[in-house]
Amino acid sequence: MGKKGKKEKGRGAEKTAAKMERKVSKRSRKEEEDLEALIAHFQTLDATRTQIVETPCPPPSPRLHASLSAHPEKDELILFGGEYFNGQKTFVYNELYVYNIKKDTWTKVEIPNPPPRRCAHQAVVVPQGGGQLWVFGGEFASPDGEQFYHYKDLWVLHLATKTWEQVRSTGGPSGRSGHRMVAWKKQLILFGGFHESTRDYIYYNDVYAFNLDTFSWSRLSPSGAGPTPRSGCQMSVTPQGGIVIYGGYSKQRVKKDVDRGTQHSDMYLLQPEDGKEGSWRWTRINPAGAKPTPRSGFSVAVTPNHQTLLFGGVCDEEEEESLEGDFLNDLHFYDATRNRWFTGQLKGPKSEKRKRRRGKKAEPEGPDKQEHGGTSAQEPLEVVREVVTEDGTVITIKQMFATPGPAGKPQSNEEDSPDEVGGPVVEPSPRSNAMLAVKHGRLYLYGGMFEAGDRQITLSDLYCLDLQKMQEWTALVEMDPGTQEWLEESDSEEDSNEGEGTEDEDSGESDKEAGGECGACAHQGQQETHGPAAPEPRALHQTSTSGVTSLPKS
Repeated sequence: MGKKGKKEKGRGAEKTAAKMERKVSKRSRKEEEDLEALIAHFQTLDATRTQIVETPCPPPSPRLHASLSAHPEKDELILFGGEYFNGQKTFVYNELYVYNIKKDTWTKVEIPNPPPRRCAHQAVVVPQGGGQLWVFGGEFASPDGEQFYHYKDLWVLHLATKTWEQVRSTGGPSGRSGHRMVAWKKQLILFGGFHESTRDYIYYNDVYAFNLDTFSWSRLSPSGAGPTPRSGCQMSVTPQGGIVIYGGYSKQRVKKDVDRGTQHSDMYLLQPEDGKEGSWRWTRINPAGAKPTPRSGFSVAVTPNHQTLLFGGVCDEEEEESLEGDFLNDLHFYDATRNRWFTGQLKGPKSEKRKRRRGKKAEPEGPDKQEHGGTSAQEPLEVVREVVTEDGTVITIKQMFATPGPAGKPQSNEEDSPDEVGGPVVEPSPRSNAMLAVKHGRLYLYGGMFEAGDRQITLSDLYCLDLQKMQEWTALVEMDPGTQEWLEESDSEEDSNEGEGTEDEDSGESDKEAGGECGACAHQGQQETHGPAAPEPRALHQTSTSGVTSLPKS
């Protein structure tokens, strides 16, 4: 009886999900038809490009829910898409930038017939044919951020020839953002995501595979109990050939016009069944170690030794009428071989100067004194600074820095000379929905966002960390958040209307105005970000302070 009831309950849940998907699809169809005309207009403008143009340029403008990928053969990083919100409008991009790691230079690459503007998509690099960048899904929004279009298209950028190609194949996932996608053998495996219209939304936990040889989609039906529907989760391939899903974000309607978000912290393993081609199974796993605190909007990358790296995000405290959160900039590593989490501890910069010895080590006093020869973990250093913006708004930024010196080591009995004492450790500020990529054992982090009161600060800084040495972050591009423009909603509707009216002219001439708006991406992240970037938890877009957001979305 128990088993029978369980099966019936499962079928009921599937029917309810299918019914909700049809409902969302019907209500969003009209919205998406309206946006299709705007998207088609932008594509017409893009179609005027007839040749590849590569232009050296400054670093890209601030954005989040873009994709940052390492070139499989060259010392380059590839940045595509993303969105930016200035308080009134959310600009969505389809620009392609290349960062040359050795030369520390940026190049804007304009290629004929690119994908439409989008954020909260997924991009995966594979080595075939001199390198390919595969892009699926994502979202676009109307200039006022009130209507959203979710893509279900698949594109490939052939890196050797610098050409875009849309790959048309039936049987693929429905339109969505905040999903996750990885390369597994000669396939792309896609999981989850969400779709949202003005009044309804739906989260997914389905799994699809795209065969890179036959260019065909198939929906997988794994056995076992898998993750609940979500977006902005961690998805990574293990050294043993499995796929790990961790965390993510979803929301449910608790009563009319009131939604409640969930920041998931569970973990599942998806792996092929032995001897059964095309058969997969889900297994829930409970890793040991120092697990990350629940969060959304975190960012993910894979290290050279096949560990999964998790950075930042936001821990939201959600009430019916408000959403507050703490933005994070901590590092965590998941070792699938040992099924264990580790906290990323930076050792701090090496001192190049000789230290002078003390005559005798002072005996520690008080309740905090350590046993002789023992070690003591040093408390993190909290640094609070205030930034005054152009309109006079004071933004308070609180950062937690690891105390210089090897983690877990007691203070040395050697005294630094005064000129050896430096300022705060250089590291990225707390944020969600940052873009990560790893190349030659170095982690690169670009952009993301945090909130200060009612303001959303979108970042354009670039940092690098040597994952082998784990000493300190290096700032390659810095940004002063206080200089960012922010337009209040009450700052005249004329500005907003003007922005919409000039959208055609904005079509790609400058970094900031290169796209139509996207409000939708913000909330998921990594908690959705309609704009993982709208003010619900940033879980949506991509799996990276308090306030807005992986998908995520990113």
